[in-house]
Amino acid sequence: MRRRAFIKLLGGAAVVWPLAARSQQQKIPVVGYLSAFPPEGIALSNLAAFRKGLAEAGFTEGRNLAVVYRWADGHYDRLPAMAADLVRLDVSVIATAATPAAIAAKSATTTIPIVFSVGNDPVQLGLVASLARPGGNVTGAARLNQELGPKRLDLMHELVPTATRIALIVNSTDGGTSEPQQRATEAAARTLGLQLHILRASNEAEIDEAFATLMREQAGALVITNDAYFSSRMAQFAALALRHRVPTIYSYREFTAAGGLMSYSASFADSYRIAGTYVGRILKGEKPAGLPVQQSTEIELFINVKTAKALGLVVPIALRLRATEVFE
Repeated sequence: MRRRAFIKLLGGAAVVWPLAARSQQQKIPVVGYLSAFPPEGIALSNLAAFRKGLAEAGFTEGRNLAVVYRWADGHYDRLPAMAADLVRLDVSVIATAATPAAIAAKSATTTIPIVFSVGNDPVQLGLVASLARPGGNVTGAARLNQELGPKRLDLMHELVPTATRIALIVNSTDGGTSEPQQRATEAAARTLGLQLHILRASNEAEIDEAFATLMREQAGALVITNDAYFSSRMAQFAALALRHRVPTIYSYREFTAAGGLMSYSASFADSYRIAGTYVGRILKGEKPAGLPVQQSTEIELFINVKTAKALGLVVPIALRLRATEVFE
């Protein structure tokens, strides 16, 4: 059986009900893990960090904790039904991966505690009343994603100063969660005197078409908004960017490792680790309303020098020295 299919099976209903029944008999809590991502790549790295946080709080899956998984594979329309399913299972806590999953979980229950890891402002999203005093049944960890969107544009401008027209690609079916990133990046483009062309895509064919449009518009570089579906297409983005010789920046280390030029973001691992510790604290009796939203402030920059050379670019020494990791 293929690895991905096996992981999906672990999140299926055929496995969940016996698991939930055993956990009730053994008096161990059940956590629902609702992810907008597909169960591969960055999602597994996030999950490993989440489990690390659980372990720091004293919980290990399969020993004193059971976890029920729901993976949306980047299809955000599936999330409401998945969230409702976890509510029917009466899990002890719902942990969510990515903003659309957090929104779906909050809409599904006002009683089951929810712990999120998001890249948007949770107050603007309506997930919590404030960062210091979340209120209600929701809390978690937030990354500085919206704030870092302009910095991605700035980094691209620093590396490719001759590119005066830059494209920004957003997921057209993300329910508006990329809008703050888009607005912030548009404002940064005006400050830098750059033209920003917005491209929209929500599937493989539309990503291909977006690159064709990018070439017609003669954009000199591309910024990819942080998105769960896009994360499953990192290899496609990297290959298209290299084929069309377009300098591109994204949010994930895995993108750069796959041949993408640059990645810049707050640490996903830190954010998901925090979420794991919060789930553990809630299982020990603390209330979400009393757990302030924590912001992950660890920033990471990854650069692929080999890709830069293939694109005819020279990475300045100063930029290389600022990088968390350089792929040669």
